Amino acid sequence: MIKRTNKMTIMFDKKVDKKQGSIRIKSEMKILAAASDEFILQGYKGATVQSIADRAELPKANVLYYFKNKENIYHAVLEKTLDMWDQGIGDIVYEDGPRLAIEKFIAAKVKMSFQHPNASKIYAMEIIQGALHLKEFSRTYLRKWVKEKAKIFQQWIDEGKMEDIDPVKLIFLIWSTTQHYADFETQILSVMNRADYEEEDQEQVTQFLTEFVLRGTGIK
Repeated sequence: MIKRTNKMTIMFDKKVDKKQGSIRIKSEMKILAAASDEFILQGYKGATVQSIADRAELPKANVLYYFKNKENIYHAVLEKTLDMWDQGIGDIVYEDGPRLAIEKFIAAKVKMSFQHPNASKIYAMEIIQGALHLKEFSRTYLRKWVKEKAKIFQQWIDEGKMEDIDPVKLIFLIWSTTQHYADFETQILSVMNRADYEEEDQEQVTQFLTEFVLRGTGIK
């Protein structure tokens, strides 16, 4: 009887823990989504814990329960942003060859800009403001990534598979053209006289940029 009671108690505790964990995850996601909007609209200095709580439709005390202060919220937003950026950056593998590598790279970056524009905007704002919270990331991971991928492009250049261009500048070009559709979304929609992007825009932008870059790099 005692064993049965203990087993039932353990099962009940697990259900409670699972439910509490689910509530915590949902609350944190709601707070981070609201915080992303606030940091984009107000910047880090202008955003407040109260404004984030208001946007999340939660009491300020609830927000502080999950995140001790505004800096912790901002760090959590940046961490989430970097995870998305890392997944959306695309990979450049020598075995793919220059054409497929560029196609995959551009498609991944455009997809992130259209499907996760806030992540790109938060990242861009942090960089513009001096990367105070991302200096280590820029100096280590990002610098290493660019150096490694530039070597692969240079190998293709040496093998005559593409034009003799600056590989680093090519990476910068792809970053800037793809992220433009997220970072300058308001300007683009205003010029095009639209309220929002349409479903086919992502595919059309991907195709245009891919063909443009392939021609510029001499890849047929």
